[in-house]
Amino acid sequence: MTQPAAPRSASTSHPPATSVRADAAPRLAARGLVHRFGETTALAGVDVDLVDGGSLAVMGPSGSGKSTLLHVLAGILVPTAGVVALGGREVQSLSEKERSLLRRRRYGFVFQFGQLLSELSALENVALPAMLTGSSRAQAEEAARQWLGALGLAGTESRRPGELSGGQAQRVAVARALVTRPEVVFADEPTGSLDQATGHDVMRLLVESTRAVGAALVVVTHDAQVAAWCDARIDMLDGRVVAAGAVPGSGVGPRPGELEAIRATAVPR
Repeated sequence: MTQPAAPRSASTSHPPATSVRADAAPRLAARGLVHRFGETTALAGVDVDLVDGGSLAVMGPSGSGKSTLLHVLAGILVPTAGVVALGGREVQSLSEKERSLLRRRRYGFVFQFGQLLSELSALENVALPAMLTGSSRAQAEEAARQWLGALGLAGTESRRPGELSGGQAQRVAVARALVTRPEVVFADEPTGSLDQATGHDVMRLLVESTRAVGAALVVVTHDAQVAAWCDARIDMLDGRVVAAGAVPGSGVGPRPGELEAIRATAVPR
């Protein structure tokens, strides 16, 4: 039965971008990633390491390649060149069916607008991935109920997405991503549709919860305050990793005392 666990701590490193603990073997490793859409180069040689319980923010302006990087790491896109390995096994060498099963069983996803199924209750939305991986309905719903409770959503189990606030809906999306205890969670602008305080609360829950299950976390964002919640950060421009602060308008990461101030404003709601 799937149960939440206690959080643990982390640190930072770069390059290649690694989410935590320099001595830890990477759960997901990428080397020399290149991806082209016709004549357009979206990735031009990117290296990334992600370890269990670590979190990495990927920042950059529109068109910088950050979403393409997420899609390649998640096996949604097969890179033009380079290697992505999960637990030492090359993802790009898998068939489309195998990559689909990998995303279902070993990855979790959180999207900007949640993408919850409107006709299902919060409990059913969270239970669905577990049922798709073979759990019985009773097991899946019990695991879903536990995760909803752990994320402050006890009492909302029967509500449909339209009956939830934006913050509640996104926390349901986090619970759905974690219910199968994935090895890696990918979050694409997870706070983009939320106000600042609610967004900080969602990021706190996302980072702490992925650490609790020992999952690696990749967050694509344009917001330096959101990125500050992660153990490490890379900035992208024209498909390449560039020095932090080199991208106009992206900021240079948290200044002294800034991270503490951000966390102090994360009031659950």
